[in-house]
Amino acid sequence: MSSKHKHAHPPSEVELKVKALESLLIEKGLVDPLALDELIDIYEHRVGPQNGARVVARAWCNPDYLHRLLHNATDAIREIGFEGRQGEDMVVLENSPTVHNMVVCTLCSCYPWPVLGLPPVWYKSAPYRARAVSEPRSVLAEFGVELGEDVEIRVWDSTAEVRYLVIPMRPEGTENLSESELAELVTRDSMIGTGLALSPEVIQ
Repeated sequence: MSSKHKHAHPPSEVELKVKALESLLIEKGLVDPLALDELIDIYEHRVGPQNGARVVARAWCNPDYLHRLLHNATDAIREIGFEGRQGEDMVVLENSPTVHNMVVCTLCSCYPWPVLGLPPVWYKSAPYRARAVSEPRSVLAEFGVELGEDVEIRVWDSTAEVRYLVIPMRPEGTENLSESELAELVTRDSMIGTGLALSPEVIQ
């Protein structure tokens, strides 16, 4: 056997079930394999937190864009090319040294897919949905976000009509970074409000 040959990890039980279901649907003509490949490509490469990160980085670099974003988020986000289902009515919230915004959907899991992709499992969980409202400071601490008592925490409840995107505070020492470099500092959690933007040292 060649030493260059690498063994792939065996698929998990869930992966096997998904593959079996996919094969069955294709075999019965209920799913077009090309359409399925297109859908997978969209969510793997064209829809996800990297889109929201570009919005945030643009807002950090461009005060005029930030102004448009805060006054009409849906149109401003569309300027960069992100729009579609679950992103029709967007509101942007800007964090500051005295205010920290955090997003939850208490009824289900409304989430801005065009800028953040699919929601993480914890976002849809009942404990997060309940505790984010009743004890947000404790929830943030569990995510590793420790805020001073002088920082006001505002919790925003997404609905089918309105979805939110948080603009985290720009990290210090990033004055000379380009827009694309800044986007690398923006995490999914920082745009939900359960995290902070990364410091530039983290990605170097």
